[in-house]
Amino acid sequence: MDKLITEFDRALRTVFAPAASVRPHPDAHLHEAGLSVEEKRHAAGLMRVNHCGEVCAQALYQGQALTARNPATREALRQAAQEETEHLAWTERRLDELGSHKSLLNPFWYASSLAMGVTAGLIGDRWNLGFLAETERQVSEHLDSHLTLLPVDDARSRAVVMQMFADETAHAEAAVELGAAELPAPAKAAMRAMSRVMTTLSYRL
Repeated sequence: MDKLITEFDRALRTVFAPAASVRPHPDAHLHEAGLSVEEKRHAAGLMRVNHCGEVCAQALYQGQALTARNPATREALRQAAQEETEHLAWTERRLDELGSHKSLLNPFWYASSLAMGVTAGLIGDRWNLGFLAETERQVSEHLDSHLTLLPVDDARSRAVVMQMFADETAHAEAAVELGAAELPAPAKAAMRAMSRVMTTLSYRL
């Protein structure tokens, strides 16, 4: 019962409470650029996508850690989740600075991702880690594309995305080192399809 309460509390804090960062915000040393209304709207849409992705990551890791069998796997998932919490704080503050909001669909994305994480963990640790590695690879690709899509003068959003990209890449590499299995092509394609739905909706909502 205590474990269930703890996990429920974690879910509520992820979706509804402000996140905190132990590390300094990557953009703390940069000045705010004079962005146009349209540039702010576009940058906010991209950062909302990134924030939503971090909400999903928290839920995935929570579900995977709940069903992981190996202590090393559980620890890797918890470590990754801790850094994702910092990403939540960075993107949330950036959204506030851009005068925008978090995705209204975050509770739905969290619940869906939690179910996926639990399922991945039940299949077995190698596949669990494989799912983690592939998730992080696809997130890294996303973030890399945002470095091109963000307004040229928005150095603050760019600094946040660059640090997130470095962290996500490291998570994928750590999963591989722990013995992650390579997911079959249909599974990767399904993950990409779901990601496209999430990014399209969260950019607007």
